[in-house]
Amino acid sequence: MKERYSRQILFPPVGEKGQHALAKSHVLIVGAGALGTASAEGLARSGVGTLTIVDRDYVEYSNLQRQQLYTEQDAKAHVPKAIASKKRLQEINREVTIHAFIEDVDAERLRPLFHKADIVIDATDNFETRMVMNDLSIETNTPWIYGACVSSQGMYMTILPNKTPCLSCVFTTMPVGGLNCETAGIISPAVQIVSAYQQTEALKYLTGHEEQIERKFVSFDVWQSTSFKMDLSRIKQQDCPSCGMKRTYPYLCDQHKKTTVLCGRDTVQIVSKDLANLSFQHLKEQLSSICEVEANDFLIHVRYETYRIVCFKGGRALIHGTNDEKVANSILARLLGI
Repeated sequence: MKERYSRQILFPPVGEKGQHALAKSHVLIVGAGALGTASAEGLARSGVGTLTIVDRDYVEYSNLQRQQLYTEQDAKAHVPKAIASKKRLQEINREVTIHAFIEDVDAERLRPLFHKADIVIDATDNFETRMVMNDLSIETNTPWIYGACVSSQGMYMTILPNKTPCLSCVFTTMPVGGLNCETAGIISPAVQIVSAYQQTEALKYLTGHEEQIERKFVSFDVWQSTSFKMDLSRIKQQDCPSCGMKRTYPYLCDQHKKTTVLCGRDTVQIVSKDLANLSFQHLKEQLSSICEVEANDFLIHVRYETYRIVCFKGGRALIHGTNDEKVANSILARLLGI
């Protein structure tokens, strides 16, 4: 350990004591896109003992510009991001235990993962999931670090349950619309800066330096060379439904939707019990009779008319090429009769 982490141990706030604390720590990363891969690699290299990575998507060529754990071969083979991340991280540091889950997360799936984690890093791309994470953070008393970036802009905020304002205090209503990577693009330096802050906040907490954690909402524009910190000391809401005096955890209600339009992706996700009841082999055979099939151990990829359809094990499908839920359901019905 001393040789591998010698330069980090020389940093007084970490030292040998902090390094041993990191080795015993467990970090949950929700999302394995740009922020998730950057944080996962940094924390694996720093010697965090256990990383759990959850992501619903697979690697595409457009990811390679900023999602640092992936290769062209991963994109060509449509490897699920969680699996590709685990493989690469094990090559970087075999001492770290990596748990990878190919799942579309909701409160039910995330709750046991929050209970096992010491801290959670947000690397998602939508506020619905972030609000679920926020409520779970308060419910399970697990700190989490919000992070987001688009274009040349980024922001982050650390939530310490019962000590700092939560995300619902800052965003009293669910943000809708706005810029995303599909419409405004993104440059890699914005990702790296947000992730660097998220990793640093996690290291502070895990090595016992909670007093050093940033208590402000930080935003920046790396292209314009501007930054801003918003004081949160007066933002904590006593009547906040998530962290206030009378907590109802509104985002932990059944938020699971059968059909979801993915933010900025021109893609609809369908979760179906009927699809889950079909065996993977049956899916391949049925789809092969209609169109050409590409498959790996985790998903089936087909092209049908002007659409791309990806079916995962467990009853989930992505319909690329439309953001109309009725059209997406119609395509799946034509292909599989469900």
